[in-house]
Amino acid sequence: MSLAVTLTRAQQGVSAPQVVVEVHLSGGLPGTSIVGLPEAAVREARDRVRVAIQATQFEYPARRVTVNLAPADLPKEGGRYDLAIALGILAAGHQVPRHKLDTCEFIGELALTGALRPVPGVLPALLRARAIGRSAVVPRGNAAEAALVEDLDVRVADSLAEICAWLCGRGELAAPAAAPAAGGLDAVPDLAEVRGQLQARRALEIAAVGGHHLLLSGPPGTGKTMLAERLPGILPPLPAMDALETLAVHSVAGLAIDPARWRQRPFRAPHHTASAVALVGGGSHPRPGEISLAHHGVLFLDELPEFDRHVLEVLREPLESGRIAIARAARSVEFPAQFQLVAAMNPCPCGYAGDPGGRCRCTPDQIARYRARLSGPLLDRIDLQVQVPRVALDDLLAARGLRDEDSATVRTRVLAARRHADARAGRPNAEVGVRELERDCALGASERTLLAQAVEKLGLSARAYHRILRVARSIADLDGGAACVGRVHLAEALQFRGLAA
Repeated sequence: MSLAVTLTRAQQGVSAPQVVVEVHLSGGLPGTSIVGLPEAAVREARDRVRVAIQATQFEYPARRVTVNLAPADLPKEGGRYDLAIALGILAAGHQVPRHKLDTCEFIGELALTGALRPVPGVLPALLRARAIGRSAVVPRGNAAEAALVEDLDVRVADSLAEICAWLCGRGELAAPAAAPAAGGLDAVPDLAEVRGQLQARRALEIAAVGGHHLLLSGPPGTGKTMLAERLPGILPPLPAMDALETLAVHSVAGLAIDPARWRQRPFRAPHHTASAVALVGGGSHPRPGEISLAHHGVLFLDELPEFDRHVLEVLREPLESGRIAIARAARSVEFPAQFQLVAAMNPCPCGYAGDPGGRCRCTPDQIARYRARLSGPLLDRIDLQVQVPRVALDDLLAARGLRDEDSATVRTRVLAARRHADARAGRPNAEVGVRELERDCALGASERTLLAQAVEKLGLSARAYHRILRVARSIADLDGGAACVGRVHLAEALQFRGLAA
């Protein structure tokens, strides 16, 4: 009898729990069994591994082979365990030494030729391996992800034969090429391309400072989508840890990762026909949805009332918590979803309500039904709600003016304002808790009176009250980091609650 142990990792949401692969060779009729709650793709590994070992010119044991994937109560899926199983079988048969198997984790799917194929979810696994001080070997197809994890001894390989030669001391495995320096924002649309729309530009800047949610309402063709697409260009670059957390979600979803732009904030814009599962994630084997793919970035919902009402309502909890828990009969996973919502809508079904040209032919009942597609609780969670009117022809034809600032200029102000918020609370204003908010937004008697009158007149909720304070705090940060929130800051914050009133 012979026993060997190798290490790998499972994929469970954005976590990567440890899986210990125990391989036992015993007498009896030749055959291979895999236990430990394997799903179909894992059970089929016995055939892939057998042929891959033979194609690599090693001998597959003509004995009873038992493979245990521990812990036994953790579901195992996909081909990510192939490499660890193959090395365990070879080590149990004394065809490769075991001395490197105790401190190294192996992840990868095997082709019948013995070549290694990339698998999703490698980045979370490498981050966990680094946290406990282990090394790792992954397919070369996952090298872009591996290069992003610093302070980790990670190697990449093309085939099972290369890894076996490395274990036997007959060669070296290459480390992934160093990740390039995080690219700039050259591919992000520039705010200077937007003509006019001073109020909407101001709202976009405030949203960037505080991480506030934004709703743009106006006729077709007024620049709502253009404004939304330019928000990432004025946001600060992602800190390294936040960027890795975001890319971990993309890795789990199987999306390609561009190392040159790994610190650029994601911008996701699903079509209005998207289902609730596509938006928040799910499935029998839960996968991240658009809100998680937009983690630490921007989720843009164009034509907001055209989304199914049920789809929009599932956004309410993650807008508050920044996470989404997906529970299924077999398992429950949690994905991060700390996104910034930017939405756009027309004021009526035809899109021209309130247009000076009088083009709207919608009845009041039609307009009311159209706007009623957005529930009060959802609108209550959107901090900035701004009208985007039609741009005058003279503004379109005019050369770029002083007020048509480019993204770099606006980003400079945003970064300065964010520094005030970071020094004060260590986070954007939209994420500040109620207790911190009361400390940082202490109002004078005049400001309290103004806010109380507005809350009573507009019928605002307690949530809206606190969101107005957060927006006012962001406006004060833009105003040179004013120590106190003044009437002018509150008045500007209140003007952005018009659609919810």
